[in-house]
Amino acid sequence: MQMLIKQIRTYLNMSQTRFAKSLNVTFATVNRWENGHAVPNKLAQSRIYDLCREKSVPVYDMTLKRITGAAEAVKLDADRVLLYHGSKSGIEGRIEPRSRRQCDFGRGFYMGTNPGQVLTLICDYEKSRFYIVSVNVAELSQIEVAEDIDWAMLVAYHRGKMEAISDTPFYNKYRSMTSGKDLVIGSIADDRMFFVIDNFFVGNVTDMALINSLSALQLGRQYVMVSQKGCDAVRIEAEISISYLERLFIKDAAGENRARGISLANDICKDYRRRGMFFDEILDEAASGGGK
Repeated sequence: MQMLIKQIRTYLNMSQTRFAKSLNVTFATVNRWENGHAVPNKLAQSRIYDLCREKSVPVYDMTLKRITGAAEAVKLDADRVLLYHGSKSGIEGRIEPRSRRQCDFGRGFYMGTNPGQVLTLICDYEKSRFYIVSVNVAELSQIEVAEDIDWAMLVAYHRGKMEAISDTPFYNKYRSMTSGKDLVIGSIADDRMFFVIDNFFVGNVTDMALINSLSALQLGRQYVMVSQKGCDAVRIEAEISISYLERLFIKDAAGENRARGISLANDICKDYRRRGMFFDEILDEAASGGGK
């Protein structure tokens, strides 16, 4: 936090005295913040937030730069992949595949290649923690799901959207796709993609609109450890705390990204309005013995 306060003040080209006056605190208070002898309380951080918003200080970018700088400092063996993980209350004890069941690829330990996407998942939680992790994938049984209908239907299966055709060959294909695997790799579905995929499930957009939206949004990849063996291959490289001030800016960035993403997805969905199949059509075909 102390480095961020100094970064903000330097960006504003303010002395400690002027910065303190703009926040209605004393010079000594700002000095203590920057020396690491004290941390601004929520009220002070809210005032800093308002000042930064007024002056267009890129605090979100500063946070990302801090994270990427820490990631670049990690020295990895050749067989390890660097990833990011967000936790609502922090990791304690052994890493386990304990997320809620109806996630994209089922219960597991989720990591991503995009630090910004991970930050948006935890910005609403006061005790959240951000982690830089690495994984050794060399000896893991794994599957990588392409940005196609298999991705969409695998997500549908894990979210409980295919129960109407349970025990059909089509259903069993996706039930077994990740069975016995340690690691599943595939595209991330964040808030921008949730908008599209939910519309796919209720029959407002076709599979082609969904897949083309996924490709265009370029949300990054997620690595999901779905077995304990996979989780044991994860190593925490660094734990990064996210301040209240930073979380306020992450929320702003998430909202802006969501609006842009939904606008882009809407345009794509219009282009593919009459091309492809709707979700209920896919299920009906599967139930009758067909299926893609």
